[in-house]
Amino acid sequence: MADDFGDRIVAVARGFIGTPYRHQGSLKGVGCDCLGLVRGVWRELYGAEPEVPAPYAPDWAERAGEERLLLAAARHCGPALPLSALRPGDLLIFRWQEGVAAKHAGIAAPDARFIHAYEQAAVIESPLIPSWRRRIAGVFRFPERS
Repeated sequence: MADDFGDRIVAVARGFIGTPYRHQGSLKGVGCDCLGLVRGVWRELYGAEPEVPAPYAPDWAERAGEERLLLAAARHCGPALPLSALRPGDLLIFRWQEGVAAKHAGIAAPDARFIHAYEQAAVIESPLIPSWRRRIAGVFRFPERS
């Protein structure tokens, strides 16, 4: 059942809470950034990652001129869903400001919360308050395991 899989995704993501923030990291308990959190969760759910991102600078999105994060999410999770379809376990992609590529990722949790790696902190669970909600650029559902 899809809700059971969403619960599993949330449980795996919550296992990363407290992992220190490390740019380009993706290891639970060692260090990860927001993309690394998603990569680590993917590995625990499916095994090997479908692709490993090339090295990226902290300001990659400001310089990129393309929606690399949104395109990668669509490649591996299917088309973006409407915000109204959001449920726990979904992948969230955020855009900091209009006209700049989306560059932050998190995983939806129950009770209007989400799990993400927060720069200069660690992997945390935060309320999905209006200031976060309005920055959502895409909602994606992890593919069901076969």
